[in-house]
Amino acid sequence: MHNILITGGAGYIGSHTIHYLISRGIRPEEIIVFDNLVYGHREFVPEKVKFYSGDLLNKKDILDIFLANEIRNVIHFAGYAYVGESMQLPGKYFENNVLGGLNLLEAMRETSCQRIIFSSSCSTYGIPKSNPIKESEEQVPINPYGDSKFMFERILRWYGAIHGLRSICLRYFNAAGAAYGIGEQHDPETHLIPLILQTANGEREAAHIYGTDYGTSDGTCIRDYIHVVDLAEAHYNAMLSFDKLDVISDAFNLGTGNGVSVRQVVNIAKKITGINFTVIEEKRRSGDPAILVAESAKAKAMLDWQPKFGIEDILLSAWNWHKRALSR
Repeated sequence: MHNILITGGAGYIGSHTIHYLISRGIRPEEIIVFDNLVYGHREFVPEKVKFYSGDLLNKKDILDIFLANEIRNVIHFAGYAYVGESMQLPGKYFENNVLGGLNLLEAMRETSCQRIIFSSSCSTYGIPKSNPIKESEEQVPINPYGDSKFMFERILRWYGAIHGLRSICLRYFNAAGAAYGIGEQHDPETHLIPLILQTANGEREAAHIYGTDYGTSDGTCIRDYIHVVDLAEAHYNAMLSFDKLDVISDAFNLGTGNGVSVRQVVNIAKKITGINFTVIEEKRRSGDPAILVAESAKAKAMLDWQPKFGIEDILLSAWNWHKRALSR
C-alpha cells in the first residue's frame, strides 16, 4: 500500500499529479486528498480518491487525517502562490505557507510518517546571478511568497537533522499546459499562457506584455515553461527515489532548460490558435528578473526524470482545454 496524502490535491498541479499517479498503476483508494478548496476544484479529483475538506491552519483537521489513515508518503502542494498579493499581504503567506506547513510536519512526526515531497519554487532564488540556475545558486527571495517557500525548505532540513524526516523539495519553474480534462483555472488569473489563450478565446479584450526593454534578444523576459504532466512525473519519480537514494533532505530544479521569451510565447500562441489577438505593451513590473531558466541535470541524474514536452506542446494542450472549457 502506498497510502499517499496529497495536500492541495484539488489544485492545478496537485490534481494532475493524482491522475498521473493513477495512470502509473497506483490505485485511487491509496490516494488521500486534503484541500480547503479556497483555490482548488473538487471536480478535478477522481471519484474513488479519498477526499477530506480541511485547513492546515487547524491542527486537528490535519492530525485527524493521519490518525484515520496509515500514510506512508506526503506530497505537499497546499499553499498560496500569488507573488503580487504576497507583497501586499505578507502575513497571509507566512501564516498559510509556513505555519500551515508546520502543522503538517507535526502531524507527520506524531504519527511517524517520514517521507515528504514539497512543492517549492524557483522564486526562492530571487534574482539569480547566473543562468541556467543550478540548485547551488544562492537563495535570496525578493517577495514574501518566495521567502515562505524558502523558509519551509529550511524547516524541512531541520526536521531531517533532528527528527530524521526525509524530504525532497522540487523547485518548479513555470508550470503550464493541460491534461486529463484539467487546465489552469485560477481566480484571479495571473499566468501568461492562460491569459493570452483567454484573449484568443474572446474571454479578454487584450493580452499584456510587461517590459520590452530587457537585455534579451527581443527585449521581453525569458522564462522556462514546464508541462504540468512533466511536473507530475517528477513527483512520482521522487516518491520512488526514497527507496533508492540515501537522502535525508535534498532539492531539485524542474524545468526544460530552454528559455522562451514572452514575445515568442505570444507569437507561438497566435500561430497555434490562428488568431491575431490584441497585445498591449506595458512598462516593466518591479521585481521581474530578465531571465529565469533551469539547470535540471541533477533531477535527470538522480530522479531518472526527463521532460518530454516543449513550448508548442504546452500551448497546444492548454489551447485545446480552453476551447472546451468555454464551450461547456
